[in-house]
Parts: sequence; C-alpha cells; structure tokens
Amino acid sequence: MAKRKKVTVPTLHEMKHSGEKITMLTAYDYPTSRFLDEAGIDIMLVGDSVGPVVLGYENTLPVTMEEMIHHTKAVVRGREYAHVVFDMPFMSYQEGPEQALRNAGRAIKETGCDAVKLEGGQNVAAITAAITRMDIQVMGHIGLTPQSIHRMGGFRVQGREEAQREKLIDDARAVEDAGAYSLVIEGVPTEVATEITEKLAIPTIGIGAGPNCDGQVLVFHDMVNSGWGRLAKFVKQYTNVNRSVMRATRAFIKEVREGVFPDEEHSYK
Repeated sequence: MAKRKKVTVPTLHEMKHSGEKITMLTAYDYPTSRFLDEAGIDIMLVGDSVGPVVLGYENTLPVTMEEMIHHTKAVVRGREYAHVVFDMPFMSYQEGPEQALRNAGRAIKETGCDAVKLEGGQNVAAITAAITRMDIQVMGHIGLTPQSIHRMGGFRVQGREEAQREKLIDDARAVEDAGAYSLVIEGVPTEVATEITEKLAIPTIGIGAGPNCDGQVLVFHDMVNSGWGRLAKFVKQYTNVNRSVMRATRAFIKEVREGVFPDEEHSYK
C-alpha cells in the first residue's frame, strides 16, 4: 500500500477541482485522532462543539481559547497525515483584527494545527483578511452558525427565503475574497449549497447542506452514537458506541460484584 501524503491546502484545492470528495470529522482527543488518521480522514476539525459534546456545556458559547488549545494539542499529537483545523471559540476574534490575529497566532504556534476556522460571512471578512495576510490559513463557516444561536432563535435551517439565500451567497463570496481556503456550509437547503459550491473556487464542506458540496463533515460523537440528546436530521449513525459501552460496563459491574473478575487469568502469581 502506497504511503499517504499529508493533506495540505493545495491537496484540498486539487480535490475540489478533480471532483474527489473531501472527508472531515470532529476530533477532540488523542485516541480519536489516531483512529481517524489511520482510517484515512482528510480533515480533523477540533470544533468548539467540544463544549456540549465533551465538556457538558449547554452550547458552544462558554468554550475558551485555553480549552481549545488543550484539546487541539492532543489531536495534533495523534495525527500523521490529516489536516487539523482549530475552531476559534466565541469572542476570541469578534472584537476585531488585532484580537483575532493574536488568538489565531496562538492557535497555530501553541498547538501545531494547520488552520483556524471562523464563523460568519461579510461580518468577519475584514478579520479573515487580516489573518490570511499573515499567512495563517482560514476556513470559513456560513449558514447555521452555532455561535449565533441567540440571533437565529436556535438551530434553524438558513436560506429558505430569497433574502436569506442572497445573503448566504454574498457571505460565501466575501469569505472567499477575504482569502479563506475553504468554507463550511451548515444547515442550508441543498439547492443553495449547490449554487454556492458552483460559484466558489475554494472547496465547500457541507453539514446538513445536501450532497453536492465538495466534502462532508459530521461531529464524530454523532456519527458513532456516542453522545446524548436529539440528533439533527442530517446525522447518519454508522455504529452505536453507546450500546457497546453500556453493555461492557454492566458486564464489568456484574462480574466484580459476583466475584468472577478478576479470575486467575487476570491475576499475578
């Protein structure tokens, strides 16, 4: 088997223009990073979704730079080939270009990741441009942006109305023009995501945006059913880790209480 090459920004652009689909999953720790990298994933996103998924927060808003740095370091230690993206948490870049550049620089310097991700379109274009001018790679994110849940009134599909559709297209163009190398499109109708993908030279990665984006991303814990709560319509579960872990834990409890474990095989002489 041929040795894999590290996935870079040029790699992702080549994949878009050759029609090869890009794969991305979230990762928050070393073992998950090892699993995904060895399986052949193209991009690992250390998402601010670590807040509700791993840390037990109600949503992504409380997540800090320190928490993101901590988790991204672990993911980078576990990867050999995959492209690793650091998700800039709420209020780590919204104050303006100076704050954004300082924190994006911290992300790259302290974790060894390859790029940062910002939520927003036209409203973060100047910030995106300031970061990319310093040769820090930026992944954009438009549509349903979790850091804006209060404005949106919750996790609602974006782009069903004509005015929203036009704004999403303008947002996508603004992000590309500002120098972003790729764009996540979340929670928008297939038709809108398809139009954006066709208009942009940079790769688009969909989540709840239909099959015609240049790639797809899911939250790892959703994909393997290793979490709690209601799942979005776009989530497909490929296995059920919850069931396996619950079965194993109950078996351990039973064997310990009955004196079955540890037996001679699992004891020293």
